Amino acid sequence: MASAAEQLTSSLSLGVLSKATELKKRIWFTLGALVVYRLGSYIPVPGVDASVMTEMLQQHGGGILGMFNMFSGGALGRMTVFALNIMPYISASIIIQLLTAAVPSLEALKKEGEQGRIRLNQYSRYLTVLIAFFQSYGIAIGLESMRGSFGAAVPNPGAMFLFTCVITLVGGTMFLMWLGEQITARGVGNGTSLIIMAGIVANLPNAIASLLQLGATGALSPVFVIGFFVLAFVVIGFIVFMERAYRRVPVQYPKRQVGNRMFGGDSTHMPLKINTSGVIPPIFASSILLIPATIAGFSGGGTGWLTFLASQLGHGTPAYMALYAILIIFFAYFYTAVVFNPEETADNLKKYGGFIPGIRPGTATAEYFDYVLTRLTTVGGIYLAAVCLLPELLISNYNLPFYFGGTSILIVVSVTMDTVTQIQSHLLAHQYEGLIRKARVRNRR
Repeated sequence: MASAAEQLTSSLSLGVLSKATELKKRIWFTLGALVVYRLGSYIPVPGVDASVMTEMLQQHGGGILGMFNMFSGGALGRMTVFALNIMPYISASIIIQLLTAAVPSLEALKKEGEQGRIRLNQYSRYLTVLIAFFQSYGIAIGLESMRGSFGAAVPNPGAMFLFTCVITLVGGTMFLMWLGEQITARGVGNGTSLIIMAGIVANLPNAIASLLQLGATGALSPVFVIGFFVLAFVVIGFIVFMERAYRRVPVQYPKRQVGNRMFGGDSTHMPLKINTSGVIPPIFASSILLIPATIAGFSGGGTGWLTFLASQLGHGTPAYMALYAILIIFFAYFYTAVVFNPEETADNLKKYGGFIPGIRPGTATAEYFDYVLTRLTTVGGIYLAAVCLLPELLISNYNLPFYFGGTSILIVVSVTMDTVTQIQSHLLAHQYEGLIRKARVRNRR
């Protein structure tokens, strides 16, 4: 039996899309907002020689700076107003989400519905300003001390530069946060995710061109290049399959009589995704492992323990691969425990009269959810580790210029799937409204 998504996709046509005026406006608004984002990623921060920053990233691109430069679409390397990208907002949202599981007052806000969600979003915005301020101040201090072959990164350091740099970078982050919210409200898809994906995809043509150039010059065999692209399509297909995979937990609602009529007795299911944690585990794991390399790179080298640790945890080393996989699986369990509360889910199910066949409501249902989710998370964590380790093996063994790691592939594929799903939902709503209008016209006749 074909899935609902496949049936809906097969029913779509260019004719339906051309009639969906509201959807076309949303798509054009989304594209326009992303164009604004890409244009802003080329506006430089005043008083900075971007060539020095580019040189530093070439020397220390294997650390955290390289990862953030990838997420920002090269804006950090060019030292533009969007150098911080929207990452402070992502960090703030994750911190608030983690705090809701530890702070009772925030947990109570989460349960208040729409008003509670609005207040939590407001707290995320305040925390975003604070995180962006400290990050931009650290970048400004670092820029004043940077020197490259072209001279100093900041020709005129001082209080005025610090003030200008901090205000510019914080303002750029807040603008992107606002732009992401506008895309979510007036466009198609999640605005924050689309901005991150746009930054990652921006350098995709250059990466493919570099790979093809290596094949043309003989540095890589043509067979390997073809095999690489075939493997890339296989990995993308595997990600799509795993991200859509879920376990159906059957839920039954008892029959109840109101007057002379019977209600209820419905049977449905609760979908539990295999990968509940999303792309958070790879981001956390890579950030932690890149800290030693970043600090050692900016400390001027030497023979200290930090340099030794950075060499042992370099890309492609056995220790890096092992710790990367362990941390991904650990954070998969950790973040799943934060976003999914078995006790709360079991209580909500019991409140509305639902139950799992063969499982008693309440504590037994919570234990069953925990049992199922633990095994699903094990499979999801292994899947995330496999997807993230495969690009690392290829890059380290074949010295590929293809900078896309597992985290980037996961983000691009997941955001694309979510955006396509939203487009399909808008088209389905448009078709449904059209059927209602036709039915009303027939009734009037």
